[in-house]
Amino acid sequence: MPRQHLVVVGNGMAGVKTLEELITLDPERYDITVFGAEPHTNYNRILLSPVLAGEMGLADIMLNGPLWYQINGIRLHLGKRVARIDRRRRFVIAHDGTEAPYDRLLLATGSKPVVLPVPGVTLRGVLTYRDIADTEAMIRAAARHRRAVVIGGGLLGLEAANGLRARGMEITVVHLMPWLMERQLDETAAGLLQATLEARGIAFRLGAQTVALADDGSGSVGAVRLKDGAELPADLVVMAAGIRPNIELAQAAGLHCERGIVVSDTLQTFDPRIYAVGECVAHRGVAYGLVAPLYEMAKVCATHLAGFGIGRYAGSIISTRLKVTGVDLFSAGNFMGGAGTEAVTLHDPEAGTYRKIVLKDDKVAGAVFYGDTEGAGWMLDLMRGKRDVTAFRDALAFGPEVVAQLKSEEGPSVVPPPAATGTAERKVA
Repeated sequence: MPRQHLVVVGNGMAGVKTLEELITLDPERYDITVFGAEPHTNYNRILLSPVLAGEMGLADIMLNGPLWYQINGIRLHLGKRVARIDRRRRFVIAHDGTEAPYDRLLLATGSKPVVLPVPGVTLRGVLTYRDIADTEAMIRAAARHRRAVVIGGGLLGLEAANGLRARGMEITVVHLMPWLMERQLDETAAGLLQATLEARGIAFRLGAQTVALADDGSGSVGAVRLKDGAELPADLVVMAAGIRPNIELAQAAGLHCERGIVVSDTLQTFDPRIYAVGECVAHRGVAYGLVAPLYEMAKVCATHLAGFGIGRYAGSIISTRLKVTGVDLFSAGNFMGGAGTEAVTLHDPEAGTYRKIVLKDDKVAGAVFYGDTEGAGWMLDLMRGKRDVTAFRDALAFGPEVVAQLKSEEGPSVVPPPAATGTAERKVA
């Protein structure tokens, strides 16, 4: 059979991971063309933070160099943003007029940063934090300027703040919510993280709303104005207030979109020739912004592009295991709790660790760990398996080794290991 044409729009982690899986399954099925809007080959976006902090160089974060594309016969168009999909002719057209025919099309257009709709966002010195170009612009700014304000206290915002602080800037983080990383941490864990970052010289304004960016008189940003009337001097402002699925191309092509490009459990859009993976996708009403779900999508999508038709993506338990500015964090599921839940907590202030495990119907519904993520994989397995933990619930916070010891001894109580000098307690919501 003659090879079919597969076009991939997006040269990021999700799209290329799908190709890696597909090439393993059936390397001869397609002639592959990839369009990447950036002038770089595939790289690990997660490691932009160490690059910003000066701990790594760009060469250290590259995943697939030009040789990988060449060896696998992939035609790569770098720095070419796709402008239009012609579904009737089955062609993809880039802004510079480059065209590529497809029998199957994979959309991996990722996401774009949220830019607050406030006056002054077009001033010089106002940046977002999403790609290599943003990172390089921040490094250049840090070499010339002294004061920076980061808008957004989520993961990206804190990484930006830490990286710029490492380069000698005075940093204030402005966050709308009452505590940091509210999607990944509860208030206690967030308070511990904030204290750690404050000790490094980063200031915070929580529960604060940005209403305008002020001009310094030369067309550059000079200050950030808050709703309470405060004005924070700034030579650099980094917008890190969230991301949105990048769906404009799909919408213009007439594909069904809601929060993202709507896909089935096979990662197929409403056009059976077109698939989509990654941050641009809405699956069962959920858009994922973490790497693990994107890779799970990629594996399933590859089986269908290879013609096996065996994979199904049923969604992901949203879990985060991160090292934020050198601090280990883990969270998964419903870590906030609520009606009908109870929480087992272990807080060791001396060691700087905190664990909270939320139970519902004698099963783990969610968890958040700060400072020590040992046993996070085991906790995730308990959640996925919906295992009844009644027999060892009071030992959960101490990890799998203590639970195993409890089982072997069949003792009535659990003694914490020497390193765990804090106290465990159980609270009913």
